[in-house]
Amino acid sequence: MDLSASYNKVRQLTEQICSPLQTEDYVVQPIVDVSPPKWHLGHSTWFFETFVLKPHFMGYQQFDPDYNYVFNSYYETIGNRVIRTDRGNLSRPTVADVYRYREYVDNAMDKFLCQEPSAQVAEIMALGLNHEEQHQELLYYDIKYILGHNPLFPPYSKLYQSPPAAISATAFTTIPEGVYAIGFDDEGFCFDNELNRHKVYLNSFEISSALVTNKEYLEFINAGGYHDFRFWHAEGWDWVKNNKIEAPLYWHLIDGQWHNYTYQGLQGIDSGAPVCHVSYYEAYAYASWKGMRLPTEFEWEVAATQFKWGKAWEWTESAYLPYPGFVKAEGAIGEYNGKFMVNQKVLRGASEVTSPGHSRITYRNFFHPHLRWLFSGIRLAR
Repeated sequence: MDLSASYNKVRQLTEQICSPLQTEDYVVQPIVDVSPPKWHLGHSTWFFETFVLKPHFMGYQQFDPDYNYVFNSYYETIGNRVIRTDRGNLSRPTVADVYRYREYVDNAMDKFLCQEPSAQVAEIMALGLNHEEQHQELLYYDIKYILGHNPLFPPYSKLYQSPPAAISATAFTTIPEGVYAIGFDDEGFCFDNELNRHKVYLNSFEISSALVTNKEYLEFINAGGYHDFRFWHAEGWDWVKNNKIEAPLYWHLIDGQWHNYTYQGLQGIDSGAPVCHVSYYEAYAYASWKGMRLPTEFEWEVAATQFKWGKAWEWTESAYLPYPGFVKAEGAIGEYNGKFMVNQKVLRGASEVTSPGHSRITYRNFFHPHLRWLFSGIRLAR
């Protein structure tokens, strides 16, 4: 697929994800971690305007100078921006304005891509497309949080179909001790945090063939797991007590039965489906309760050809740190991953809302340990 076709395909999918929304849904920001869908639409557009069109398309006139302030996310190199907590206060630009902005930039990109771009620009384009695919997944997270915290629990779309979970008896695969190569070493795109490929020594370990299910996690709840400090890190135990956590995000105990919010609305718990929307603290506590642990990201990568993954991102026991020889790029692009390598945990795999073609075995996702609005699950190791 040529670059123009790839661009249009990615851009259309973003708008397709938003198509079931009502205008009011586009502007809500219930917590700091959730950005209004309107902001995602604008920010992903701003990326192409800022890093492709303005520096490389002669004669390009930016859509609105104020949008650099509105839709810059965290790029200090680019200048001042609306702070993250204030994105929900942006009643203007309107949803219609943002869609006009997308159309304006897309038309300019169509003209720009009539000629083959330089290798440098093609590299930025690849980053931009992968960046928008990341925001497509974030859109799914944020839309679910917005609607899932509406007291009426409205469905996102009756047409949304969650891919079926692979139901199989849990077994453990043994991986022998040895020295293994870790990191990206293939054709095509990767993020800078997947480089450089390097070797690690692993002791022999076993890893589960399946993710922990709702039924299995419910056993932890019923056994008083959320009320027993022995299974928790001190920080996790404080988080449980301070936030009165009793179950995964979106779970509700109604008339003695557990339900959870899904894209189809509030439904009974599917006992065979992988548990989802748990924090690292909860994943660690569950593993501790089972007398096991979470895999490291290196163990996960070595073993990942032995099991299916993709229903939910999987918490690992690894801190998000640079690989040997990691070097940040010059300028704003260098702010993409490196500056976040502190106080976060790595997740591996993919989720049911990861965009097509956006997952690979070396992909390193990362989030703070308390977060759980992402599609996050648990795989055990021992």
